[in-house]
Amino acid sequence: METNILEKQLETILHQHIDHSDASHDIHHARRVLHNAVEISTREGHGDRRLLTAGAYLHDLVNVPKNSQLRSEASRLSAEAAEPILEELDFTPEETAAVQHMIIAHSFSANIPTETIEAKILQDADRMEAIGALGIARTFYVAGKLSSQLFDGDDPFAKTRPLNDSQFSVDHFKAKLLGLAATMKTVAGREIAKERSDYMLGFLHQLGAEIGFEVPVDWTPVQA
Repeated sequence: METNILEKQLETILHQHIDHSDASHDIHHARRVLHNAVEISTREGHGDRRLLTAGAYLHDLVNVPKNSQLRSEASRLSAEAAEPILEELDFTPEETAAVQHMIIAHSFSANIPTETIEAKILQDADRMEAIGALGIARTFYVAGKLSSQLFDGDDPFAKTRPLNDSQFSVDHFKAKLLGLAATMKTVAGREIAKERSDYMLGFLHQLGAEIGFEVPVDWTPVQA
């Protein structure tokens, strides 16, 4: 019951802070991250639900565009912005610090070690958004916002050229997404990530078949 009340409070707060023009970091993203976090926590048998709820809803409180030079600062800025909100919701100083660490450490670009089980779970839960069917959808959605091309029509899987995922959407699968499973910090996270990464690779094989190119062997998802 307590976490349900907290979720409603955080939803109200998040609606007041988020940029509603970015569908990849909207209220539904926060809900999905919480869903992922709860699933991982349940499988692992660890993790404080109250902390995970707060971390899931507040981890992208300050949303910096992917092509911004300040992108690596987004998690720190979000953690700072979360502090007065957590205090208002009667989180203790220790709980507030724990949630702030979760927020700071969740970011891929910040590259900060996860020191608690909740931080590990939140990081895994957020990275789940970038793989599987949803990861495919988000990749092309973000690429559209950044005016990137779908792929290099002459060499879609970068067999004879350097990867350039700022120009070609498909390059992003090899440059980052197919390696995310290996970064998962929990056993449950790695299991789920493997399933989703395999699905993503299947999509690439289907794409290759439709456009007349084979996916290179080294595009196989990296496993931990």
